[in-house]
Order: sequence, then C-alpha cells, then structure tokens
Amino acid sequence: MCAEDSPPGGRKAPQVPDTGTLLVDTGRRDRVGEFRGAAGPYWSLRPVCGGTEWEAEPAMVREPSPTERLRAELARCNARSEGRIL
Repeated sequence: MCAEDSPPGGRKAPQVPDTGTLLVDTGRRDRVGEFRGAAGPYWSLRPVCGGTEWEAEPAMVREPSPTERLRAELARCNARSEGRIL
C-alpha cells in the first residue's frame, strides 16, 4: 500500500458494521442510531425509534455502552408498543 492510500494519522479505517448495528455518533452529541449503510465516505444512521437518517463520519462513531444500548432498545420497544413504529 502506498503512503497516499493510508488513512490520515496512520489509523486503520473503521470496519463497516452490519446493517442494524447500534452505534453512537459522537459528532452529534452522542446520538444513538442504527447503521443503515455506507454512502461514499459517510455512514448512514437512522434513529432507533424511526425518523430521518443522517450521515456520520466513521471516525466519529463508536459502539454504545451497555447503558446506551439498553436505553435505545427500551425506547424502540416503547415506540413499538405505542404504535409509532412497526
């Protein structure tokens, strides 16, 4: 691999997660979303209770903590029980 092909700072590029994986976008105040796919250099994330997708920089995304994961899954269950999402 050439030096031009290496990611900036010598870091490895993040591996693209599976669709539906919960992630935290640190560039948007730790907003939790489901991974929907890659769109050019960005990853598309969708709110766990439905809504408009947003694009996140892969370097600004991390896995959720157990508390964040539980909070997101509970919010999804509540929205589903209230009929807000299918």
